[in-house]
Amino acid sequence: MSPGPDIRAVIFDMDGVLCESEPFIAEAACRMFAETHGVRVTPEDFRPYVGTGEDRFLGGVAEKFGVTLTLPRDKQRTYDIYLETIRGRMQPVRGVKEFIAECRRRGMKLAVATSADRVKMTGNLREIGLPPETFDACVTGDDIQRKKPDPQIFQLAASRLAVSPAHCLVVEDAISGVQAARAAGAKCLALTTSFDAAALQNTGADWTARNFADERVLNLFA
Repeated sequence: MSPGPDIRAVIFDMDGVLCESEPFIAEAACRMFAETHGVRVTPEDFRPYVGTGEDRFLGGVAEKFGVTLTLPRDKQRTYDIYLETIRGRMQPVRGVKEFIAECRRRGMKLAVATSADRVKMTGNLREIGLPPETFDACVTGDDIQRKKPDPQIFQLAASRLAVSPAHCLVVEDAISGVQAARAAGAKCLALTTSFDAAALQNTGADWTARNFADERVLNLFA
């Protein structure tokens, strides 16, 4: 498992890649639907919308249950619940800090590219001890018009790093994210924190691994 010597930058998705946040945002969204709309939804209802950004994450489930959302109010309420929920509970994905340190040792540029809004990104990264200033660039759903699987987010991240997407390794966990990475022309390592290896490989992931402590990731630049 090696992306080759041409990889000069690593672009990280956030949810399911830097931190295991999917259960928390689903928990917060379930609470929002119950208290605001009186509708009982389950975390499984959100699964098809993982990695697509909170507008679609909430909107897809709202459509399923015939709920008319009031945005941005409902999204803000979901974030308020979420930021309370993660306090003292969220952990970084195993091995990610060591992986970032190794990338820095090798002189690579680093970026975060998440479909989430900036408020969620900042809350997540500070909670896991990797604040935004850890990275050379951060791109959020607030910065783009077209969400994953469109490649815009990774193209913008690469542009901010001044590195061609062809020289970037994208780390993703969601099917829509793998599609976006490949459409951007980047290599893609997919973690199996949200979807199984077969689904990610069928979508086009170059490699899959359980987390950053996986031996395949440790040997990535060997």
